[in-house]
Amino acid sequence: MVAFATVTLLAPATAHAGPPYVTDDPEPVEFGHWELYLGTQHSVTRTGASGTAPHVEANYGALPGLQLHIIAPLAYAHPNDGPWFYGVGDIELGAKFRFIDENKWMPMVGTFPQFELPVGSESKGLGTGHLHVLIPLWLQKSLGPWTTYGGGGYWRNPGDGNRNFWYVGWLMQRRLSIAALGTEVFYTTPDQVGGPANLRFNVGLVLDLTGHHHLLLSAGRGILGDSLFQGYAAYQLTL
Repeated sequence: MVAFATVTLLAPATAHAGPPYVTDDPEPVEFGHWELYLGTQHSVTRTGASGTAPHVEANYGALPGLQLHIIAPLAYAHPNDGPWFYGVGDIELGAKFRFIDENKWMPMVGTFPQFELPVGSESKGLGTGHLHVLIPLWLQKSLGPWTTYGGGGYWRNPGDGNRNFWYVGWLMQRRLSIAALGTEVFYTTPDQVGGPANLRFNVGLVLDLTGHHHLLLSAGRGILGDSLFQGYAAYQLTL
């Protein structure tokens, strides 16, 4: 069961998790502004399925260059050889801090520490029963309608059979009139003792319905490892 909860750490809401992608960026929400999401994410591996249905995410620009973050999910887990479980999942807290602004030659640089609080039921696969921590470094550069960003970090991943692991990812995105199209590739070292490394990709869309209402979608699968499919969908309200 712990494996299912661990998988959700890498689903596109954490994050997690720069929605609708797994790879994040160093750009915080502007001071005094909000990003609110109502979303769902899903992951299918060779041993079962897990995800959120739904989750609520809120990001707030608390100070110039500083964003506070929370995700509160209702989670599900369905191992191939067992029943469905549904209930409260682990809560994610974080703070994104930009410490280098982008200029003509220099990329934007920041960090986004995240903490997964063990609220969900470990026995049902809805949580891990342990505090998980991500310490990352993110970079971003814009070139006209193109934006590219990525980086990586170290996950503290306690629990029986688990091991700490590294994450590395990079994304390329092009802005169109009312939408942005992107693709990302990301890699994780093994997160379980004797488990495989994972190399995955996603393609995604951010559609601006109005200046404040947005639709976010992404989907992909594994290239190496045990991931068969991951998907994300959300409505975003910006204030």
